[in-house]
Amino acid sequence: MRPIDYFDKGAEANLDRTAIIAADGSWSYREMQGTTQDIARALWANGLRDHEPAGIYSHNDARVLFCMLGIMRAGAVWVPINYRNAIDGNVEYMNYVEMAWLFYHSQFRDSVAEIKRRVPSLRGIICLDREDGEHLSLQNFMEQGAGAKIPDWGDAYGNPERLAGLVPTGGTTGPAKGVRVTNLALGTMTELATHYWRGDVEHPVCLNTAPLSHAAGVLAFVMCSVGATHVVMPKFDALEVLRNIERHRVTHLYLPPTALYNLLAHPQVREFDYSSLRGFLLAGSPVAPDKLKKAVEVFGPCMCQSYGQTEAPMILTFLDSKTVAAAAAGDHSERLASCGRPTLAVRLAIMDEAGKILPGGERGEIVARGSLICGGYYKMPEATAEVRTYGWHHTGDIGYMDAEGFVYIVDRKKDMIISGGFNIYCAEVEAALMALPEVHECAVIGVPHDTWGEAVKAFVVLHPGASMSEAAVISHCKQNLGGVKAPKSVEFCHEIPKTAAGKIDRKTMRAPYWIHAERQVH
Repeated sequence: MRPIDYFDKGAEANLDRTAIIAADGSWSYREMQGTTQDIARALWANGLRDHEPAGIYSHNDARVLFCMLGIMRAGAVWVPINYRNAIDGNVEYMNYVEMAWLFYHSQFRDSVAEIKRRVPSLRGIICLDREDGEHLSLQNFMEQGAGAKIPDWGDAYGNPERLAGLVPTGGTTGPAKGVRVTNLALGTMTELATHYWRGDVEHPVCLNTAPLSHAAGVLAFVMCSVGATHVVMPKFDALEVLRNIERHRVTHLYLPPTALYNLLAHPQVREFDYSSLRGFLLAGSPVAPDKLKKAVEVFGPCMCQSYGQTEAPMILTFLDSKTVAAAAAGDHSERLASCGRPTLAVRLAIMDEAGKILPGGERGEIVARGSLICGGYYKMPEATAEVRTYGWHHTGDIGYMDAEGFVYIVDRKKDMIISGGFNIYCAEVEAALMALPEVHECAVIGVPHDTWGEAVKAFVVLHPGASMSEAAVISHCKQNLGGVKAPKSVEFCHEIPKTAAGKIDRKTMRAPYWIHAERQVH
């Protein structure tokens, strides 16, 4: 089906149920559906051309979801924009996809003024929360659509190959590529997520605190298809998340692992009632097993994990809450380090550099096939062909699969360190560091070394009040990993650099050490 059909099915079965709760009001599904129709009509009344890219530039706000759905309903192409990106990166991406429409919050009016000057393809700019000079407010914009009709652009097959979105990759290795998210891929993800994540909850209540411009927005869309009530927080605040779980009897919550670590480190984490939680989903990067075990102790048997990427959204694999709870209790405790088993709509395999599928237990690149895989990169046929060599989608992640089909991610290919001829995966070293109770956060990179080629360097953020020496950290890693993989140096810092998508920014961290090198390996 088309993405908007999933929303309409959920809305029409729950018209009078509360759809959104936010600081500035609440809306029923009847009101939400009507608003998305008004946005779609206004786009057509103001000259929308079928399949034009339309973006949203805002922090978390209920109107972000309204506009996302209105864009989908109109038959435009949703383009998520991360307001935390540098403006040059956003401008570059908007010009690349030839953005035609932009919805924004007035908080970012200065940035939008510059964007307007530098993105000539923009034809319509709408302010979400108020009139802003020549830019209409969303409310006044919707009024311009009165009497307009939304063309019926659907077909009997649900337009499977039509673009639903142009979603930027993380861009940690260069300019972001636009992933062609088709109706088929987004529909597959919706059905997989409702099957695996929803569980047996009749009326889900989802807390939305991660950025709606990315995975959290897609998951909010997914849960609309089952009539969930969405509590929208403007940003992540650990104490407010904990309070809101109890206050709203939250059943479902998605966060990246780094945000979970902040919750677990909060001094008031054990003061609230989390008994309503049924699906606390972690995604975006591997989770430290010790932290996952502690999360089960704190939040109960609700912790689950998925693995995916922009090119294969969110749910290539799923590690269910029963398996996590059992592992935390000591039954196959190694599964706390797994991202789960492949989901129903995909085939997963482990492949070597020559395209050979490897047997269980051997490490190689994780590759995938299935209807979850998106339609390649926008205007980049060579990059699309490269990521599909040997007839599989290449994730760029290194991992292995055990005899029971559980997948274990070891690292990104590009994050591999070669020291003295040995392959060292950053995630392995980081997992050992995170097992230290004093460590709040960490990152590992390879730096040039005259003898070994590259040496392992660790950056460590300690919990407030904690102390630890470099020698103690290295000694711990040697005991757990051996001398080859243990860091050769440790730098204590106040924070780990992150990309705008919240991932460790190894490119920035590596730059000072490789600035004089002719290439990024040694």
